[in-house]
Amino acid sequence: MKQSFTHLSPEGQPRMVDVTAKEVTAREAVASAQVRLNTAAWEALADGDIQTKKGPVFHTAIIAGTQAVKRTAEWIPFCHPLPIEGCRITIAPGAERCLEIRCRVRTTYRTGVEMEALTGASAAALTIIDMCKAFGPDLEIRHVRVESKTGGQSGDYQREAAS
Repeated sequence: MKQSFTHLSPEGQPRMVDVTAKEVTAREAVASAQVRLNTAAWEALADGDIQTKKGPVFHTAIIAGTQAVKRTAEWIPFCHPLPIEGCRITIAPGAERCLEIRCRVRTTYRTGVEMEALTGASAAALTIIDMCKAFGPDLEIRHVRVESKTGGQSGDYQREAAS
């Protein structure tokens, strides 16, 4: 079967997908993002969360990401407003001066939460950049992607580990 864009009508016009006939199921998605810090920002993390004039970086990023999850339909034109039943964002130091952000979102609805998870991870990453920009402009967001999803007619997905 040929793949097509679901957000285009047969006439090629943009539209929101009608999910009325879809079954309500439990759905979950996990998305991730990385923020690569410069040496100065990375060293400031040596003792844990960075406290700035704007507040604690990690806590603020988690709050911003959670707010973004709940408002995804306002950001992405054809996303359905969803009842978000669970959202958990974690931020941890990783390799190569990168912070690893993971956003897990859950709902019981007719459509998935991949866009909500991606939006949450992205907003958390953007907040870290905003709060750490005093260390220099050479901060970078990398690898925003869906790690896994469950539920729905397209089935489950698990991103393959990098080789």
